[in-house]
Amino acid sequence: MVLTTAVHADRTEENLTTASRLFLALMKQNDGAKSLLLALPEVFPWVRHLNAEEVREFTVELLDALSDAAELGARDAVHRAIVSWRATARINADPDQLRDALRPLGNANLGPVEVHE
Repeated sequence: MVLTTAVHADRTEENLTTASRLFLALMKQNDGAKSLLLALPEVFPWVRHLNAEEVREFTVELLDALSDAAELGARDAVHRAIVSWRATARINADPDQLRDALRPLGNANLGPVEVHE
């Protein structure tokens, strides 16, 4: 638990909203989109294991998640986007895992499914 003042929380929210809107506006500009895509490997070194389409998808998903966090208070969306794409990069980086992930399942019975509520 973190105690903070309402003013501090409001400023944090305002900063996130401003950054999110700025990134979204940059993505609408050709040079801005290029700059964001070029900056990604510095922030997320593992993107080198994603192909060009995956990097674009990650960027869009990340910016949408930042927007949701800023505008809707859905802070877990950013974490989920980063974690899921990092897992994809991890699989892509390991030839054995990638081969297994791309192998068709066919009619394989994968066993019972547990539902957690």
